[in-house]
Amino acid sequence: MSARVAVTPADSGAASINPDMGWVLHYYDNDMGNYGSRLAPSDTVDDFPGLSVVYLRLPWALLQPEEHRFDWSVVDTPAQRWTAKGKRVAFRFSACESQLRYATPEWVLQAGAKGNSFPAEGGRGVNPDGPYWEPDYDDPVFLARLDQFLAAAAARYDGSPEVAFIDVGSFGVWGEGHTFWSTTLPYSAETVIRHIDLYAKHFRRALIAANDDFASHGRGMACIEHAYARGLTLRDDSILVQPDGNAYLSAEIAQRFWPTRPVIVESDHYGPSRDRGYWQDGSKYLEAVEAYHASYASIHWWPREFLAENADLVRRINLRLGYRLQLTEASWPSRVLAGESFDIEAAWRNAGVAPCYPGGHPAYTLKDQQDGIVAVFVDEAFSLGDLSGAAPGEAPPARERLRAQLPLGLRPGRYRLFVSAGSRTGTPQLALPLEGDDRARRYLLGQMDVAS
Repeated sequence: MSARVAVTPADSGAASINPDMGWVLHYYDNDMGNYGSRLAPSDTVDDFPGLSVVYLRLPWALLQPEEHRFDWSVVDTPAQRWTAKGKRVAFRFSACESQLRYATPEWVLQAGAKGNSFPAEGGRGVNPDGPYWEPDYDDPVFLARLDQFLAAAAARYDGSPEVAFIDVGSFGVWGEGHTFWSTTLPYSAETVIRHIDLYAKHFRRALIAANDDFASHGRGMACIEHAYARGLTLRDDSILVQPDGNAYLSAEIAQRFWPTRPVIVESDHYGPSRDRGYWQDGSKYLEAVEAYHASYASIHWWPREFLAENADLVRRINLRLGYRLQLTEASWPSRVLAGESFDIEAAWRNAGVAPCYPGGHPAYTLKDQQDGIVAVFVDEAFSLGDLSGAAPGEAPPARERLRAQLPLGLRPGRYRLFVSAGSRTGTPQLALPLEGDDRARRYLLGQMDVAS
């Protein structure tokens, strides 16, 4: 029997760009000036490690300036820059803002929708002379026009592989699910549930995100439980808005969601949090990623300034955010006769905080010295989606043994063995933190001789 080759691949430390996880760049952040406005059209911030999603958060009024006219180019234009590089987009379309009078299109008011004005100083309640306007979120005219808008948006984006998630953004100031900074008017759980159901009605394939603040204003968990039952995930927009022990407040709610769907955490605007002294070294952001088992984290500031001042934090978060599939051991015979079968043995673990939601299978590919593929072996019995995250350094390895059959007629010679993760047909779909990438998400493990 031939001796076996055994390797213990090391984690490269590199950030992985994978589905259902990563850093989310706020390109539009409630208005068009933040935070992508300083980027040249050719600049997709490729130097930010782990950036996988560009987030387009805009008032509804900018997308539908007239009842029968839409301006999708405002989001499609920047989206194309990132989707051309294999990244994804996410959306929030808000109905109330604190820097634009009519986030809900003014023509909706003219159609008879009711609402209230509020002052520039947040949290002061209704003021008829205030510069900003918030709709009555129960108003039937408002809801009917919102329904039509969501139908049009879903016809365009629902089920697109380019879309990572879509927020329920039609309730509350900034689409955050509360009225603390606008009219302060209370709304019932039934109101929020009505908005959730409008999104679920139209976006039947996209991942929809519900805000943790849906439980605020004394509404309790009814909205959150309803969101869970409708298949939505959870997002928290308030990390480090407050200091120290209040840096994050909804980790317990996240436990309901993360085992089956990716959770999203968003920090306060980095600059103000830093300047108030709340940010400090940013370690509370990493704590939130751990506590929420988060898959997505926001870049809620000018991206290169954020990276320059938080490079080590970004590196540490990348080692934990979402899932991180590590191949810790692999072995195979050094020499196999053409046409014979042999065993590949390996051990895998998930070093991230969340499951590998897209799932996948290990595949082992033999290539000749000209980089031609001569054999692909997929372990369909081993599901990478079953690897659970754990505390740092505590993820247990799961072992696999794959019986592989060399193709008949394979010429004797020395071949290179690569590992990948992806479909049951052997197509690589997930990046692994390994050296030796062949630029197609296959990673060199070593060599094997085929003898006649």
